[in-house]
Amino acid sequence: MSGQEPPAAGPGGGGPAGPSGPGETAPDETPKDGAAEESEERDQPQDAWAARRDLVDHSPRTMRVGSRSGFGGGYTEGDQHGVSGGRVTGDVVMGSKTVHHWSIPGLSTAASASGEIPRATLERLAASFVTADGTFDDLVDRLRRDRVLVLSGARFTGRRTAALMLLHRVGATPVLALDRDTTPGSLADRFTARGDDGGDGTDTGAGTRTGTGPDTGRARGYVLCDLSTRRGNALRETHLLGAADRLTEQDAYAVITVGPTAVLEDDVSAADWRPPASEDVLAAHLRARTTGETAEHLLGLPDVKEFLDHGHQLREVAAFAQLLGRYAAGEVTEQAVAEFSLVSLENQVQEWFEEDETVVHLRDKAFLIALAAFDDGPYALTAELSDLLYGFLQQTENRSRVPEIPVFGTHIGKRLQLARAGRHEAEEHTEWGPVTQTKAAFHDERASLVLLREVWTGHPSARPALVAWLRRLADDGRPLVRTRAASTVAVLARTDLPSAMALVIEPWATSDRFRHRLVAVNSLTLAHHIGTPNIPRILDDWSTAEDRRLRWVAVRAYALIGPERPAQALAALRDATRALYRRFGDPADPDHFDVEMARELAEAVELLLLSPAGDEVLAGLLARLDDERAVRGLSLGGFVNACRRTEGDDRRSGTPLVLSRYARAPDDDGRAAAQGISRLWREALGDPQYTGHALAVLRDWVLIASRSTATEWALAALLPTLVTTPTEHQRLSHLLRTMPGEDGNPPPEVAGRLLSTLPPR
Repeated sequence: MSGQEPPAAGPGGGGPAGPSGPGETAPDETPKDGAAEESEERDQPQDAWAARRDLVDHSPRTMRVGSRSGFGGGYTEGDQHGVSGGRVTGDVVMGSKTVHHWSIPGLSTAASASGEIPRATLERLAASFVTADGTFDDLVDRLRRDRVLVLSGARFTGRRTAALMLLHRVGATPVLALDRDTTPGSLADRFTARGDDGGDGTDTGAGTRTGTGPDTGRARGYVLCDLSTRRGNALRETHLLGAADRLTEQDAYAVITVGPTAVLEDDVSAADWRPPASEDVLAAHLRARTTGETAEHLLGLPDVKEFLDHGHQLREVAAFAQLLGRYAAGEVTEQAVAEFSLVSLENQVQEWFEEDETVVHLRDKAFLIALAAFDDGPYALTAELSDLLYGFLQQTENRSRVPEIPVFGTHIGKRLQLARAGRHEAEEHTEWGPVTQTKAAFHDERASLVLLREVWTGHPSARPALVAWLRRLADDGRPLVRTRAASTVAVLARTDLPSAMALVIEPWATSDRFRHRLVAVNSLTLAHHIGTPNIPRILDDWSTAEDRRLRWVAVRAYALIGPERPAQALAALRDATRALYRRFGDPADPDHFDVEMARELAEAVELLLLSPAGDEVLAGLLARLDDERAVRGLSLGGFVNACRRTEGDDRRSGTPLVLSRYARAPDDDGRAAAQGISRLWREALGDPQYTGHALAVLRDWVLIASRSTATEWALAALLPTLVTTPTEHQRLSHLLRTMPGEDGNPPPEVAGRLLSTLPPR
């Protein structure tokens, strides 16, 4: 009997919930060209242990969960915390947007109107200006020689300040800021004199004038930030030569800043701006604002060190220095200092999605969302799936428009610069073992959480496209993609649980596809992991639901969040097992019994036994072992399953995890656990329903012992405790005397040595 039931109605009735509200139509999310049929064929059940391994391997760094293997607090690899432990996010990141907002100076772009830069501003900037290396002097020499300098750098890296300081260094004052809508063709016309000399200064050869007056008016500077260029209107050498001639006539200088994506002809040689370290900039600003002693004290504050660790932009560093100066003067509180980093990040994310497409293109916004979902994942995969999202977003904007995705033209470095992210080489787990990949990650690991929250709650019009994209990810054949779909939905659930449940999780949970239901399991697990309320309550309701698919999801999720509440998880699994027996009767009749659900329940117990709460779970199983047949079968089935697992999932030589726990008992006051393991072994070997499975596992242990001395010693300690009756002695001795070796060979020599450890018959 399959146990399948018809699809349940969605929250509003009439079918599973869709991604659209009333009157809306979701973007087309149906795979084309036979992809649906192929995906259906690949939708094979995955056992709970392998599914948990994928969740551990591919969960994002902000939700790093579990270890690959462990038992009762013992760990063999991975982080030392359980699937439901070690939260790194809190209400300050995942809750509603930070309440304490204030205007942060320097977070707006430069004004586009022309105007003179006050001398006081230049002097203030000079007092705190620092450079990354000695290249600044080379830029000064180049400006003196060429009169006009093109400075290329990313936004908010201090390139405007650098431009002003270059002009200040050559003595080109006053400085006029030009309208950034100036075109390359009109560049020379902008450099016009603003008055006669009126003085008798002489040229020192360095661009600095000396004379009878404080400012003769001849030495002038021009700064043009973010020169507007595009294809067909690129900046050419002829434009610069014409500008240089005009500047030479006036004995003036100009610095033009451009971004990494500016369209420049090959004959234009732009100077690269390399920003100084944030810590150096902050120190310089603080010393300019306070005493040296106060500056050192402020730099040593924990909140200041944390701010610097998050890789903030220099405009945010300068604003932070201003706030610290006010804090030192007693004008703001310590809480304001602590919150500044997160507020800056929130403002940056909001800025990305509020900018029009002339500043941040829709394709770049899709990449930002994809990077939030696949943070610290393979760059190529992130870029591939961001284009898929871009197509959905285009359809949301105009459903009559055919999605257009440029194949070439986007440079990885420019994309990551915009996203305030970097790339690195690292290993990625695959089903074939670890492989090295080029990965992309935000400099600030909080960015992914803040960004997803902003998109989901701040821009609801993006929801249909985002939901369609997530549903497509859940159909992907790559475990990493499906896991990141789940982690993304977990963030959405933490932000807005009702919407995430109705639009994404419930449709997955009521799907006939195993793959979809597993993504629902992982979504609920990770949502609970980052502090989403009411997840256990949802699982409690689903565990007794009429819909078998919801019961399946609940059982799988209990196995993952159960280590933090083992007593409640075991109780729920026992109740589900009793209900299964009441519904289908005798498990000995597989034609009428739901064997698949019984197997899922046993696998849930297996994961709980192998979790950090394993000892507590073991005690709970022993306490109720003799209650009734349903509970006994659940306990023994889960225990035998757990005995099959080895360190590193190495079936040939990895130490069995349960045996390893038994061997550690004398060293960590775990004698009760050791006695419990022995008893469950005896019960499993003596139960007709599990004898065959238990003997097969024990045979595997003996073969591992033939290749591992540590396993042999542990097994030699365990076997004598399994013999308390003549029948038990006969069963084990027969196994050791007659078991075949590998590839049909005679019994391994270790079998004879282990046979000698059995007590006399």
